[in-house]
Amino acid sequence: MSISDTFTEAPSPLSAGQTGTAAKENTQETLVLVRPDDWHLHLRDGEVLRSVVGDSARQFGRAIIMPNLKPPVTTTADALAYHGRILAALQQAGVPTGRFQPLMTLYLTDHTSADEILRARDSGIVHGVKLYPAGATTNSDSGVTDLLGYCRAALEAMQACGMPLLVHGEVTDPDIDLFDREAVFIDRVMKPLRQAFPALKVVFEHITTADGVAYVREAPGPVAATITAHHLLYNRNALFKGGLRPHWYCLPVLKREHHRLALLEAATSGDGRFFLGTDSAPHPKGAKEQDCGCAGCYTAHHAMALYATAFESVGRLQHLEAFASLNGPAFYGLSPNADTLTLERIAQPVPDVLPLANTEVVPLAAGETLAWRVQAG
Repeated sequence: MSISDTFTEAPSPLSAGQTGTAAKENTQETLVLVRPDDWHLHLRDGEVLRSVVGDSARQFGRAIIMPNLKPPVTTTADALAYHGRILAALQQAGVPTGRFQPLMTLYLTDHTSADEILRARDSGIVHGVKLYPAGATTNSDSGVTDLLGYCRAALEAMQACGMPLLVHGEVTDPDIDLFDREAVFIDRVMKPLRQAFPALKVVFEHITTADGVAYVREAPGPVAATITAHHLLYNRNALFKGGLRPHWYCLPVLKREHHRLALLEAATSGDGRFFLGTDSAPHPKGAKEQDCGCAGCYTAHHAMALYATAFESVGRLQHLEAFASLNGPAFYGLSPNADTLTLERIAQPVPDVLPLANTEVVPLAAGETLAWRVQAG
Protein backbone atom coordinates (compact mmCIF):
# COMPACT_ATOMS: atom_id res chain seq x y z
CA MET A 1 0.00 0.00 0.00
CA SER A 2 1.41 3.39 -0.96
CA ILE A 3 0.78 6.68 0.77
CA SER A 4 -1.22 7.89 -2.20
CA ASP A 5 -3.44 4.80 -2.07
CA THR A 6 -5.05 6.12 1.12
CA PHE A 7 -6.26 9.36 -0.49
CA THR A 8 -9.24 7.61 -2.08
CA GLU A 9 -11.94 10.06 -1.06
CA ALA A 10 -10.33 12.91 -3.08
CA PRO A 11 -7.55 13.31 -5.66
CA SER A 12 -3.98 13.77 -4.43
CA PRO A 13 -0.90 15.36 -6.06
CA LEU A 14 1.02 12.23 -5.11
CA SER A 15 -1.25 9.90 -7.03
CA ALA A 16 0.08 10.82 -10.47
CA GLY A 17 3.80 10.33 -10.07
CA GLN A 18 4.42 13.78 -8.54
CA THR A 19 2.95 15.70 -11.46
CA GLY A 20 1.01 18.17 -9.31
CA THR A 21 1.86 21.62 -8.00
CA ALA A 22 4.55 20.34 -5.67
CA ALA A 23 6.58 18.83 -8.49
CA LYS A 24 6.51 22.10 -10.45
CA GLU A 25 7.26 24.54 -7.64
CA ASN A 26 9.65 22.60 -5.38
CA THR A 27 12.57 21.55 -7.54
CA GLN A 28 15.35 21.99 -4.97
CA GLU A 29 17.29 18.88 -4.03
CA THR A 30 17.88 19.90 -0.38
CA LEU A 31 15.93 21.67 2.34
CA VAL A 32 17.89 23.37 5.11
CA LEU A 33 15.74 24.11 8.17
CA VAL A 34 16.36 25.49 11.61
CA ARG A 35 16.55 22.22 13.55
CA PRO A 36 12.96 21.12 14.29
CA ASP A 37 11.44 20.15 17.63
CA ASP A 38 8.88 17.46 18.41
CA TRP A 39 6.19 18.84 20.68
CA HIS A 40 4.55 15.46 21.39
CA LEU A 41 6.66 12.31 21.76
CA HIS A 42 6.38 8.94 23.50
CA LEU A 43 9.77 7.50 24.48
CA ARG A 44 8.55 4.83 26.90
CA ASP A 45 11.17 3.56 29.39
CA GLY A 46 13.83 0.92 29.95
CA GLU A 47 15.01 -1.06 26.93
CA VAL A 48 12.34 0.43 24.68
CA LEU A 49 13.55 3.94 25.53
CA ARG A 50 17.09 2.95 24.69
CA SER A 51 15.91 1.49 21.38
CA VAL A 52 14.03 4.56 20.12
CA VAL A 53 15.59 7.70 21.59
CA GLY A 54 18.30 7.90 18.94
CA ASP A 55 15.72 8.18 16.14
CA SER A 56 14.31 11.38 17.63
CA ALA A 57 17.70 12.81 18.57
CA ARG A 58 18.91 12.39 14.99
CA GLN A 59 16.31 14.88 13.72
CA PHE A 60 15.02 17.03 16.58
CA GLY A 61 16.65 19.43 19.00
CA ARG A 62 14.01 19.08 21.71
CA ALA A 63 10.89 17.07 22.42
CA ILE A 64 7.97 17.29 24.81
CA ILE A 65 8.02 13.87 26.50
CA MET A 66 4.69 12.25 27.31
CA PRO A 67 4.22 11.12 30.94
CA ASN A 68 1.94 8.08 30.48
CA LEU A 69 4.34 5.48 31.80
CA LYS A 70 3.38 2.70 34.19
CA PRO A 71 3.17 4.18 36.81
CA PRO A 72 2.60 7.63 35.29
CA VAL A 73 4.87 10.64 35.87
CA THR A 74 2.65 12.56 38.30
CA THR A 75 5.21 14.48 40.39
CA THR A 76 8.25 16.65 39.80
CA ALA A 77 10.37 13.99 41.47
CA ASP A 78 9.07 11.44 38.96
CA ALA A 79 9.87 13.80 36.10
CA LEU A 80 13.42 14.43 37.35
CA ALA A 81 14.04 10.70 37.63
CA TYR A 82 12.65 10.02 34.14
CA HIS A 83 14.68 12.92 32.74
CA GLY A 84 17.81 11.28 34.16
CA ARG A 85 16.96 7.96 32.53
CA ILE A 86 16.45 9.66 29.17
CA LEU A 87 19.83 11.42 29.43
CA ALA A 88 21.46 8.10 30.27
CA ALA A 89 19.80 6.46 27.26
CA LEU A 90 21.01 9.28 25.01
CA GLN A 91 24.55 8.74 26.26
CA GLN A 92 24.25 5.01 25.62
CA ALA A 93 23.05 5.78 22.09
CA GLY A 94 26.13 7.90 21.47
CA VAL A 95 24.22 11.20 21.22
CA PRO A 96 26.54 14.10 22.15
CA THR A 97 25.72 15.83 25.42
CA GLY A 98 23.28 18.69 24.85
CA ARG A 99 22.42 17.57 21.34
CA PHE A 100 18.84 16.60 22.27
CA GLN A 101 16.88 18.12 25.14
CA PRO A 102 13.95 16.22 26.68
CA LEU A 103 11.26 18.63 27.89
CA MET A 104 9.36 16.87 30.64
CA THR A 105 5.66 16.89 31.50
CA LEU A 106 3.51 15.88 34.45
CA TYR A 107 0.47 13.65 34.18
CA LEU A 108 -2.52 15.57 35.51
CA THR A 109 -4.72 13.64 37.94
CA ASP A 110 -7.77 14.47 40.03
CA HIS A 111 -5.33 15.02 42.93
CA THR A 112 -2.60 17.19 41.36
CA SER A 113 -1.96 20.11 43.74
CA ALA A 114 -1.09 23.73 43.10
CA ASP A 115 2.12 23.21 45.10
CA GLU A 116 3.14 20.41 42.71
CA ILE A 117 2.63 22.73 39.75
CA LEU A 118 4.91 25.33 41.35
CA ARG A 119 7.55 22.69 42.09
CA ALA A 120 7.38 21.62 38.45
CA ARG A 121 7.79 25.21 37.27
CA ASP A 122 10.76 25.76 39.57
CA SER A 123 12.46 22.53 38.43
CA GLY A 124 13.41 24.03 35.07
CA ILE A 125 12.84 20.71 33.30
CA VAL A 126 9.02 20.45 33.33
CA HIS A 127 7.43 22.39 30.48
CA GLY A 128 3.80 21.24 30.51
CA VAL A 129 1.09 19.25 32.25
CA LYS A 130 -0.79 16.61 30.28
CA LEU A 131 -4.53 16.07 30.48
CA TYR A 132 -5.61 12.54 29.65
CA PRO A 133 -9.34 12.02 30.13
CA ALA A 134 -9.48 8.74 32.04
CA GLY A 135 -9.33 5.83 29.60
CA ALA A 136 -8.73 7.94 26.49
CA THR A 137 -5.55 6.22 25.26
CA THR A 138 -2.56 4.04 26.18
CA ASN A 139 -1.87 4.03 29.95
CA SER A 140 -4.50 6.71 30.66
CA ASP A 141 -6.38 4.88 33.41
CA SER A 142 -5.13 7.39 36.01
CA GLY A 143 -6.46 10.32 33.99
CA VAL A 144 -8.81 13.09 35.01
CA THR A 145 -12.46 12.27 35.63
CA ASP A 146 -13.78 15.84 36.12
CA LEU A 147 -11.42 18.61 34.97
CA LEU A 148 -13.20 21.65 36.39
CA GLY A 149 -14.54 19.70 39.35
CA TYR A 150 -11.22 18.35 40.68
CA CYS A 151 -8.40 20.30 39.02
CA ARG A 152 -9.22 23.98 39.58
CA ALA A 153 -6.40 24.64 42.02
CA ALA A 154 -3.84 23.09 39.68
CA LEU A 155 -5.24 24.97 36.69
CA GLU A 156 -5.18 28.27 38.57
CA ALA A 157 -1.52 27.69 39.43
CA MET A 158 -0.73 26.80 35.83
CA GLN A 159 -2.44 29.92 34.52
CA ALA A 160 -0.61 32.10 37.05
CA CYS A 161 2.87 30.69 36.32
CA GLY A 162 2.49 30.20 32.54
CA MET A 163 2.65 26.39 32.57
CA PRO A 164 0.89 25.01 29.44
CA LEU A 165 -1.89 22.43 29.67
CA LEU A 166 -1.52 19.80 26.95
CA VAL A 167 -4.84 18.12 26.24
CA HIS A 168 -5.72 14.79 24.69
CA GLY A 169 -8.88 16.16 23.12
CA GLU A 170 -11.40 13.33 23.18
CA VAL A 171 -14.29 12.52 25.47
CA THR A 172 -14.49 8.94 26.69
CA ASP A 173 -18.26 8.62 27.00
CA PRO A 174 -19.08 5.22 25.45
CA ASP A 175 -22.29 6.68 24.01
CA ILE A 176 -20.28 9.04 21.77
CA ASP A 177 -19.15 7.63 18.42
CA LEU A 178 -15.39 7.17 18.27
CA PHE A 179 -15.14 9.44 15.22
CA ASP A 180 -17.07 12.27 16.97
CA ARG A 181 -15.20 12.39 20.27
CA GLU A 182 -12.92 15.28 19.34
CA ALA A 183 -15.80 17.53 18.27
CA VAL A 184 -17.74 16.71 21.44
CA PHE A 185 -14.63 17.40 23.56
CA ILE A 186 -14.50 20.94 22.16
CA ASP A 187 -18.04 21.66 23.36
CA ARG A 188 -17.94 19.78 26.65
CA VAL A 189 -14.38 20.49 27.82
CA MET A 190 -12.44 23.07 25.80
CA LYS A 191 -15.03 25.84 25.73
CA PRO A 192 -15.84 25.67 29.47
CA LEU A 193 -12.10 25.42 30.24
CA ARG A 194 -11.32 28.56 28.22
CA GLN A 195 -14.18 30.45 29.86
CA ALA A 196 -12.94 29.52 33.33
CA PHE A 197 -9.22 30.07 32.58
CA PRO A 198 -8.94 32.49 29.65
CA ALA A 199 -5.20 33.16 30.11
CA LEU A 200 -4.18 29.50 30.49
CA LYS A 201 -1.87 28.29 27.73
CA VAL A 202 -3.49 25.26 26.09
CA VAL A 203 -2.11 22.95 23.42
CA PHE A 204 -4.78 20.87 21.70
CA GLU A 205 -2.64 17.81 21.03
CA HIS A 206 -2.73 15.80 17.80
CA ILE A 207 -5.89 17.36 16.39
CA THR A 208 -7.62 15.19 13.79
CA THR A 209 -10.69 17.04 12.53
CA ALA A 210 -11.84 20.14 10.68
CA ASP A 211 -13.70 20.96 13.91
CA GLY A 212 -10.40 21.02 15.80
CA VAL A 213 -8.75 23.22 13.17
CA ALA A 214 -11.63 25.72 13.24
CA TYR A 215 -11.65 25.85 17.03
CA VAL A 216 -7.91 26.48 17.33
CA ARG A 217 -7.98 29.18 14.67
CA GLU A 218 -10.85 31.05 16.29
CA ALA A 219 -10.33 30.48 20.03
CA PRO A 220 -9.48 33.55 22.09
CA GLY A 221 -6.34 33.56 24.18
CA PRO A 222 -3.21 31.40 24.05
CA VAL A 223 -4.36 28.25 22.23
CA ALA A 224 -2.30 26.14 19.80
CA ALA A 225 -2.34 22.63 18.35
CA THR A 226 0.06 19.90 17.31
CA ILE A 227 -0.52 17.81 14.19
CA THR A 228 0.98 14.40 13.42
CA ALA A 229 2.44 13.27 10.12
CA HIS A 230 0.08 10.31 9.93
CA HIS A 231 -3.01 12.50 10.23
CA LEU A 232 -1.63 14.70 7.43
CA LEU A 233 -0.93 11.76 5.13
CA TYR A 234 -3.72 9.25 5.75
CA ASN A 235 -7.46 9.08 6.13
CA ARG A 236 -9.37 6.27 7.80
CA ASN A 237 -9.33 4.13 4.64
CA ALA A 238 -5.73 3.29 5.55
CA LEU A 239 -7.02 1.18 8.42
CA PHE A 240 -8.86 -1.14 6.05
CA LYS A 241 -6.85 -1.15 2.80
CA GLY A 242 -6.74 -4.83 1.77
CA GLY A 243 -7.78 -5.93 5.24
CA LEU A 244 -7.44 -4.70 8.82
CA ARG A 245 -4.14 -2.78 9.11
CA PRO A 246 -3.21 -2.49 12.82
CA HIS A 247 -0.08 -0.41 12.23
CA TRP A 248 -2.26 2.49 11.06
CA TYR A 249 -4.36 2.31 14.24
CA CYS A 250 -3.79 5.25 16.58
CA LEU A 251 -5.77 7.36 19.03
CA PRO A 252 -7.23 9.71 18.11
CA VAL A 253 -8.13 7.49 15.17
CA LEU A 254 -7.67 8.54 11.53
CA LYS A 255 -10.69 10.41 10.19
CA ARG A 256 -12.46 11.12 6.86
CA GLU A 257 -10.65 12.71 3.91
CA HIS A 258 -12.17 16.16 4.40
CA HIS A 259 -10.69 16.23 7.90
CA ARG A 260 -7.26 15.24 6.57
CA LEU A 261 -7.43 18.03 4.02
CA ALA A 262 -8.36 20.56 6.72
CA LEU A 263 -5.37 19.47 8.81
CA LEU A 264 -3.08 19.66 5.80
CA GLU A 265 -4.25 23.17 4.95
CA ALA A 266 -3.75 24.33 8.55
CA ALA A 267 -0.29 22.78 8.93
CA THR A 268 0.99 24.19 5.66
CA SER A 269 -0.63 27.63 5.99
CA GLY A 270 2.10 29.29 8.04
CA ASP A 271 -0.39 29.95 10.87
CA GLY A 272 1.66 30.14 14.09
CA ARG A 273 -0.95 28.29 16.15
CA PHE A 274 -0.09 24.96 14.47
CA PHE A 275 3.15 23.07 14.96
CA LEU A 276 4.79 19.67 14.75
CA GLY A 277 4.04 16.90 17.22
CA THR A 278 4.72 13.38 15.97
CA ASP A 279 2.86 11.45 18.67
CA SER A 280 5.34 8.72 17.72
CA ALA A 281 4.39 5.76 19.91
CA PRO A 282 6.41 2.54 19.76
CA HIS A 283 4.61 -0.74 20.39
CA PRO A 284 6.00 -4.24 19.81
CA LYS A 285 4.85 -5.80 16.54
CA GLY A 286 3.08 -8.58 18.40
CA ALA A 287 1.17 -6.17 20.63
CA LYS A 288 -0.26 -4.46 17.53
CA GLU A 289 -1.02 -7.67 15.65
CA GLN A 290 -3.38 -9.38 18.08
CA ASP A 291 -7.09 -9.65 18.80
CA CYS A 292 -7.07 -6.39 20.82
CA GLY A 293 -4.14 -4.48 19.38
CA CYS A 294 -2.86 -1.31 21.02
CA ALA A 295 -3.06 2.20 19.55
CA GLY A 296 -0.06 4.14 18.27
CA CYS A 297 2.07 4.69 15.16
CA TYR A 298 5.85 4.65 15.23
CA THR A 299 7.10 7.56 13.11
CA ALA A 300 10.19 8.86 14.90
CA HIS A 301 12.55 6.95 12.61
CA HIS A 302 11.52 8.93 9.49
CA ALA A 303 9.38 11.73 10.89
CA MET A 304 10.81 14.66 8.93
CA ALA A 305 10.66 12.75 5.65
CA LEU A 306 6.97 12.07 6.31
CA TYR A 307 6.26 15.73 7.05
CA ALA A 308 8.19 16.84 3.95
CA THR A 309 6.08 14.41 1.90
CA ALA A 310 2.89 15.95 3.28
CA PHE A 311 3.98 19.55 2.69
CA GLU A 312 5.25 18.79 -0.81
CA SER A 313 1.92 17.18 -1.71
CA VAL A 314 0.32 20.64 -1.66
CA GLY A 315 3.33 22.62 -2.91
CA ARG A 316 4.10 24.29 0.42
CA LEU A 317 7.56 23.11 1.39
CA GLN A 318 8.40 26.76 2.04
CA HIS A 319 6.18 26.63 5.17
CA LEU A 320 7.72 23.48 6.65
CA GLU A 321 10.31 25.39 8.70
CA ALA A 322 7.72 27.54 10.45
CA PHE A 323 5.59 24.49 11.32
CA ALA A 324 8.50 22.27 12.37
CA SER A 325 11.03 24.70 13.83
CA LEU A 326 9.59 28.11 14.75
CA ASN A 327 5.94 28.04 15.83
CA GLY A 328 6.40 25.59 18.72
CA PRO A 329 9.26 27.45 20.44
CA ALA A 330 7.36 30.73 20.08
CA PHE A 331 4.31 29.29 21.86
CA TYR A 332 6.36 27.70 24.64
CA GLY A 333 8.44 30.86 25.15
CA LEU A 334 11.71 29.31 23.98
CA SER A 335 14.24 30.34 21.37
CA PRO A 336 14.52 28.35 18.12
CA ASN A 337 17.38 25.90 17.93
CA ALA A 338 20.72 27.39 16.91
CA ASP A 339 21.72 24.69 14.43
CA THR A 340 20.09 23.31 11.28
CA LEU A 341 18.79 20.08 9.77
CA THR A 342 19.16 19.24 6.09
CA LEU A 343 16.68 17.11 4.17
CA GLU A 344 17.82 15.78 0.82
CA ARG A 345 15.78 14.52 -2.07
CA ILE A 346 17.05 10.95 -2.07
CA ALA A 347 14.71 7.98 -2.05
CA GLN A 348 14.44 6.44 1.41
CA PRO A 349 12.88 2.98 1.76
CA VAL A 350 11.01 2.64 5.05
CA PRO A 351 12.15 -0.58 6.77
CA ASP A 352 9.63 -3.37 7.25
CA VAL A 353 10.64 -3.64 10.91
CA LEU A 354 13.01 -1.95 13.33
CA PRO A 355 14.57 -3.31 16.53
CA LEU A 356 12.67 -2.57 19.74
CA ALA A 357 14.25 -3.90 22.94
CA ASN A 358 14.15 -7.70 22.49
CA THR A 359 11.47 -7.57 19.80
CA GLU A 360 10.50 -5.47 16.75
CA VAL A 361 8.38 -2.45 15.88
CA VAL A 362 6.73 -1.85 12.49
CA PRO A 363 7.20 1.80 11.45
CA LEU A 364 4.43 3.72 9.73
CA ALA A 365 4.55 3.28 5.93
CA ALA A 366 6.72 0.17 6.28
CA GLY A 367 7.86 -1.09 2.87
CA GLU A 368 7.13 2.24 1.17
CA THR A 369 9.74 4.57 -0.33
CA LEU A 370 9.76 8.26 0.63
CA ALA A 371 11.26 10.94 -1.57
CA TRP A 372 13.14 12.67 1.27
CA ARG A 373 15.63 11.68 3.91
CA VAL A 374 17.62 13.42 6.63
CA GLN A 375 21.17 14.11 5.53
CA ALA A 376 23.70 12.21 7.59
CA GLY A 377 26.12 14.15 9.74
